[in-house]
Amino acid sequence: MKLDSPIINILVKTCLKACKPLIRDFGEIENLQVSSKGPGDFVSSSDKRTEEIIINELQRARPDFEIISEESGLIKNSNSEKKWIIDPIDGTANFLNGIPHFAISIGYEELSEIKCGVIFDPIKNEMFVAEKGNGAYLNNKRIRVSKKKKFDETLIVTGGPKYYSKMKEQIFEEYVSLSKKLHMPLRKSGSAALDIAYVSSGRFDGYWQRELNYWDIAAGVIIIKEAGGFIKVFNNKKNDKKKDIFASNSLIHEELIGFFEKKNIE
Repeated sequence: MKLDSPIINILVKTCLKACKPLIRDFGEIENLQVSSKGPGDFVSSSDKRTEEIIINELQRARPDFEIISEESGLIKNSNSEKKWIIDPIDGTANFLNGIPHFAISIGYEELSEIKCGVIFDPIKNEMFVAEKGNGAYLNNKRIRVSKKKKFDETLIVTGGPKYYSKMKEQIFEEYVSLSKKLHMPLRKSGSAALDIAYVSSGRFDGYWQRELNYWDIAAGVIIIKEAGGFIKVFNNKKNDKKKDIFASNSLIHEELIGFFEKKNIE
């Protein structure tokens, strides 16, 4: 990895330590204990174990930083201006069904700005890393967004809606409308973090999704910016605890955002 700051080193080492039992669990997925958090939302013993390892490592390295995590919520500490934002398994449904497409996602926030981020796919051994002002990398290679300019020729990815979403019809309508505009079918991968990472590395040209949590996107925000892309995060009008996100290679961002603005969605 070409980025070598103290914070980046902490993030990388934490991901590498947390991934070992996660990979083992994925190989024995049928033996995992799984419980329901609500309709269509599940958590496994592996989620909890991975989060525990990540939190322990981060607290050991920086005991005064606050932590925001999917399973544990806010862990307050003396330095509230510096935060770790953790998603131990982004793509839990994929993980629980034996689909090798999920990631550990950790962002570092300072004074309400994401400064560093790591998205690590342990199965493919792909680590996306970025730090403000120092670029974005996939393993040891610098990454940049795609250069496609024609919106109708782009490959766009999305996600959702959740089972309990009150925006289901709107989200489905958006999906159908945009599908009619693009030459290539829309993609749905099941991991918001990897979707943003893939836009950052030029695999996808754009991405949008409704009703995301902060930990779903925190690391991706800095990665796509440092890869030369565009990202816009809105507070969801129907659920103020969730975020709506639009990300692209920057060359198509006006058309991507414009498509939704014309439909009076934002």
